[in-house]
Amino acid sequence: MFEQIFKNVDDILWKDSGCGSELDYVQQTSWILFLKYLDDLEKEKEISAELSGKSYERIISEKFSWNTWAMPKDDGGKLDHHNALTGDDLRDFVNDKLFPYLKKFKANAESPDTIEYKIGEIFGELRNNIESGYNIREVVNLIDGLRFQTSEEKHEMSHLYESKIQNMGNAGRNGGEYYTPRPLIKAIVKVVNPEVGEKVYDGAVGSAGFLVEAFGHMKKEDRTTKADEILQKKTFYGKEKKGIAYIIGIMNMILHGIESPNIVHTNTLSENIRDVQEKDRFDVILTNPPFGGKERAEVQQNFPIKTGETAFLFLQHFIKLLKARGRAGIVIKNTFLSNTDNASCSLRKHLLESCNLHTVLDLPGGTFLGAGVKTVVLFFEKGKPTRDVWYYQLNLDRNLGKTNPLNGRDLEEFVELQKTKSDSDNSWKISVGDLDAETYDLSAKNPNKKDEAELRKPRDIIKEIGKLDKESAEILKRVEGLV
Repeated sequence: MFEQIFKNVDDILWKDSGCGSELDYVQQTSWILFLKYLDDLEKEKEISAELSGKSYERIISEKFSWNTWAMPKDDGGKLDHHNALTGDDLRDFVNDKLFPYLKKFKANAESPDTIEYKIGEIFGELRNNIESGYNIREVVNLIDGLRFQTSEEKHEMSHLYESKIQNMGNAGRNGGEYYTPRPLIKAIVKVVNPEVGEKVYDGAVGSAGFLVEAFGHMKKEDRTTKADEILQKKTFYGKEKKGIAYIIGIMNMILHGIESPNIVHTNTLSENIRDVQEKDRFDVILTNPPFGGKERAEVQQNFPIKTGETAFLFLQHFIKLLKARGRAGIVIKNTFLSNTDNASCSLRKHLLESCNLHTVLDLPGGTFLGAGVKTVVLFFEKGKPTRDVWYYQLNLDRNLGKTNPLNGRDLEEFVELQKTKSDSDNSWKISVGDLDAETYDLSAKNPNKKDEAELRKPRDIIKEIGKLDKESAEILKRVEGLV
């Protein structure tokens, strides 16, 4: 049911002149979906309060509640067409009254870690781009058919929302910036293994895929009330620079059951890492920072190792923000392992001396749709220097692409072998003592890979061509004889 409703919503938005891409579909579905989800959440809290003899004051006032502006019902429980806004009236109400009302929540909230603050941020960043009020009415009617009252319904909803984010990533353009393949995230989370009581951080949070997956992983561990409260309020932290990614990340976390995500809308790299204190650090870092960007000189001043490469600045930030014995799984482009410029060499030296880089996962091209670069995942623990690095090269029997993406089975061998760091056709170890003392080159060269067939000598090739030419001439003679 949920899937069909989502498909029907996309069909309506496709017809609207204000929506031209998967990114638009996700944004516009998001704000309507969020308000319906919030209404169901408030109903749930009202019932819970009533059962325990308490009262519950709604966050959204009556005038702006879902049952007033979106779906006023008649006595029979059906849409009251006499009171339901539509067309220009509905569009104008949404643009001129609803969004300004919700935007004010940020200024009036007690603190940034409240759901009221997040509501204000969401509607301060998002805009209604659905130009036809009749289309808004159709979408609202469909979304009203969704229910979020059981854990199964919430799970299905969160799964489908994740699929929409994936489609946005697959569509290319801006969308690819926000989506890391879920099978890769799952594998990284399994290897790093965050536990209840640890603080988990992503400083380039995007659509919050890493935090959402870590939440699911940690929920399986301990389902006590105390653990749930820790997971809700004191576990997941993130930062995101881009407004739309920030909003989609918050939405994704809320729809997965984290009501008030600790995500801050800021440029992570604008913070001077020399000012980091112990209270600012985290137990676990899971992230895929943007790469390929060029940062300005004033941003580079915040880091000991100056470089314009965004990903290399992020790596310094993450090393600094890890606690002693803290663990990280970080995606980075594979040129980090071998670049010979001063910044790359210095950063590799810093990583190897301050952390135990115990595992490098070498990913094939096409893992990230439209990215055009190869990537690796660095797994390390802070506080002791690296002695040995275990490599795993993901060799697949197919080319990855939109119709053939990475799947969970592809990474099963890696996750299993990583536990013991065993040698195989795809895995091997190197000793840091064997590295070049100046460049610290960490190139992932698989010593177990079977050599390519030896190239033939030019003389042999010419001899083969002559033989083939002779055979071709004989065939032509026979054909001519038949004509």
